[in-house]
Amino acid sequence: MRPVTVTVGSLATAVANNIALSQTPVAGSLTLNGALVVSGIAVMDTPRRVLVTTTGNESSNTFTIYGTNWSGNAISETFLGPNAGTAYSVLDYATVTKITVSANAANALTVGTNGVASSPWVRLDEWALAQVAIQCDVTGTVNYTVQQTLDDPNSPTNPVAPASMIWVNSADANVVNATTTQISYFAYAPIWARVLLNSGTENVVARFSQLGVAPY
Repeated sequence: MRPVTVTVGSLATAVANNIALSQTPVAGSLTLNGALVVSGIAVMDTPRRVLVTTTGNESSNTFTIYGTNWSGNAISETFLGPNAGTAYSVLDYATVTKITVSANAANALTVGTNGVASSPWVRLDEWALAQVAIQCDVTGTVNYTVQQTLDDPNSPTNPVAPASMIWVNSADANVVNATTTQISYFAYAPIWARVLLNSGTENVVARFSQLGVAPY
């Protein structure tokens, strides 16, 4: 079988604090009033992490983000707020439709984004040969990491929620905190792979090519 190539990316940097401007909410929903909000929905330039930044201690306050992912499917996750700092989501949101807090906030907070984002996930084929070739093409200034996981939200026996999945950096140090175009590989195919953009102002496009069906 000829190799199958999947293209993922691209990722770019967004302006910070553009979903909910400074406010001290009571228990319930925050007001989405940032620059990216249109008709009550925040629309990202590309799916990316959501940050909650506080001036007080919200470490016992639970925040829940609702929105959609790369494919337009509904996603959500819950995490504890920071103590006079920033906490952010583990999922990437194409849109944010609602943000709730479990209790009254102690001080003002804002909700925004930064330059951290992940590509769509690439599903590898467990019935194909294990080796996977990877090429990451860089445009401009970026810092990125190729990641993999054996967790699977679609597993019939041991499903893992998307927000709880553990992503492990590639064993190839050349594609961990990389800043230039690189060729890499997986010696053994994971279930899912992705590219994490750690920072930057331009794009990363990765291609994963698995080497055909297994000979049995």
